[in-house]
Amino acid sequence: MEPSHKDAETAAAAAAVAAADPRAASSSSGVVVQVREKKGPLRAAIPYMPFPVAVICLFLNTFVPGLGTFVSAFAVLCGARTDLPDRHVCCVFWLNIAAALIQTLTAIVMVGWIMSIFWGMDMVILAISQGYKEQGIPQQL
Repeated sequence: MEPSHKDAETAAAAAAVAAADPRAASSSSGVVVQVREKKGPLRAAIPYMPFPVAVICLFLNTFVPGLGTFVSAFAVLCGARTDLPDRHVCCVFWLNIAAALIQTLTAIVMVGWIMSIFWGMDMVILAISQGYKEQGIPQQL
C-alpha cells in the first residue's frame, strides 16, 4: 500500500520543524506545543473565590440564571482577584453585573440559562486552580 498524500505532507512538515529547530525534534518524543487560553473581558472578570463560595454561586446560577454571577460581582468588591489586574475594581464589578443581566435577560430562550451554568462551572474551576496554586501543588489536566 502506498503512503497517501497527507502522510507525505505530515512527514515533510515534521522534517521542516526538525530542520528549523534541532531542539524541537527528538528521537523519542514529538513536538511540545503550549496552548494558552485567550479570555474576553467578561470571562476575565470572573473572580477567583474560595471553593465553597464558588459552589454556592454555581448552585444559584443553575436554578436562578444570573443570580450567582450577581453575587460573584460583590466578591470583586470584597477583594477577590480577577484576570483583569489593569482594570479598576468598579469596572470589573460592572462587567460582572453586565454578565448577570445578560444571563437573566436571555434565560427566556435558554441561552442565558446555559451561559449561567457554564459561568458557575468556570467559577468552580477557577477556585480549584487557585487552591492548587496556594498549596503549591502542580496542576494536571
